[in-house]
Amino acid sequence: MPKIKTSRAAAKRFKKTGTGKLKRNKAYKSHILTKKSAKRKRNLRKATTADATNVKNMKKILPYL
Repeated sequence: MPKIKTSRAAAKRFKKTGTGKLKRNKAYKSHILTKKSAKRKRNLRKATTADATNVKNMKKILPYL
């Protein structure tokens, strides 16, 4: 069987945690930051886990992660 190609775009955006979950950064932190509160911007800095509904598709495009 040939090797499966990893989606390089996804590989740069996601990391695997110790328990095997996918870690991602939050969106909406790149521009138009003036109207967003300091609390909101501070919370957007923190990483979070990918939703369980997306994990099956993510494992398909990240076979070796």
